[in-house]
Amino acid sequence: MRAPGESEDAVVIQKAKKAGEAHVITVNCPDRTGLGCDICRIILEFGLYIEKGDVTTDGVWCYIVLWVVPHYESLILRWSHLKNQLVSVCPSCSTYFVLNLMSPFPASSTPVYLLKFFCLDRRGLLHDVTQVLIELELSIQTVKVTTTPDERVLDLFFITDNMDLLHTKKRQDETLEHFRSVLGESCISCELELAGPEFECHQNIPSLSPAVAQELFTQHTDEDSRAQVLSDDMIKLKNSTNITVDNSLSPAHTLLQIRCVDHRGLLYDVLRTLKDFDIKISYGRFLPQTQGQRDLELFVQLKDEKKILDPDKQNSLSSRLKAEMLHPLRVIIANRGPDTEILVANPVELSGKGRPRVFYDVTLSLKVLGICVFSAEIRRYTASEREWEVYRFLLDENCLFELGSDSARNEIANKVRRTLMGW
Repeated sequence: MRAPGESEDAVVIQKAKKAGEAHVITVNCPDRTGLGCDICRIILEFGLYIEKGDVTTDGVWCYIVLWVVPHYESLILRWSHLKNQLVSVCPSCSTYFVLNLMSPFPASSTPVYLLKFFCLDRRGLLHDVTQVLIELELSIQTVKVTTTPDERVLDLFFITDNMDLLHTKKRQDETLEHFRSVLGESCISCELELAGPEFECHQNIPSLSPAVAQELFTQHTDEDSRAQVLSDDMIKLKNSTNITVDNSLSPAHTLLQIRCVDHRGLLYDVLRTLKDFDIKISYGRFLPQTQGQRDLELFVQLKDEKKILDPDKQNSLSSRLKAEMLHPLRVIIANRGPDTEILVANPVELSGKGRPRVFYDVTLSLKVLGICVFSAEIRRYTASEREWEVYRFLLDENCLFELGSDSARNEIANKVRRTLMGW
């Protein structure tokens, strides 16, 4: 391994020569705990799926190679933007990127803008708007969507710009033009402005009922769990997840062997957990899937460069990793008064970063099912000694599903979950 001569050389992207082949992303830069997690989050944000990967570090420099393919058929890849984002998290380049551009809840120095539009409602509108945000590389911090009795919708999107150009008139005009094009004749008004104190107000989540919070956040491991085990998919996850902690193969490292059902964002979920435990990876292999199964081999150390010998720490780490393999995202359907609500929750990194593309995938699922969203919101919630991102969608009863039916509700929840998991 060698130090890159210039900051751009820290990241090299070799695009596939033929359709269907993987693109290769190579990162060669100074090492730090959690770097792999940050890289995988950016790759997930750009809609890419990691087929396999290797990571090696000598404690000072790291060398990471990831083979990736697009997950979404309509994905527009902006390779130069992806490279800039990856360079921004490399330690050798951190002095040039003071702001963490991918942070879902940015520091106060990162400007938050309010995108507000009022228009006639239609099925799939919320997802179409979300897709434009992604294509423009605008990150959603929080959102408030409300439908009026006369079938009009008021959407408030609090966003940040991954390109850091939204303060310019050109970028603002481009953004508004894209949205007016998507909304078409249904658009009544569309405005973009710097967010004021209302942003802080919208970050305070209305309390969940104790029953809903229990169902959403409790770690379920039993076969009779109603909250998360709604399908054969969940049973397969439980039966196929195995984690081994081995201290016999290396004098200086603990070997983590993980076998589980593959899902989109799997490597991010594993590395996020290790980052939260302040565990360093010295060598790792992320093997290609075989019949839907994934194998990971990771030689790791604690921050003090010691092995994980404490049985309590081993059990705590194994338990957390197994929970992330079984339920990286929690999906339930509940009643909000007489109405039906779907809730999705995912754990937030200790650094404050949330999982990318959740809002996009949920709205895509509902659009495919032909279900309109009456109202939607994103908030933060603290439960089980962790912080969660909570997505709440109040469903329009005027759809093809009988929302009072258990079978219909389970079908909707499973569709959302499978989309989120990339199945």
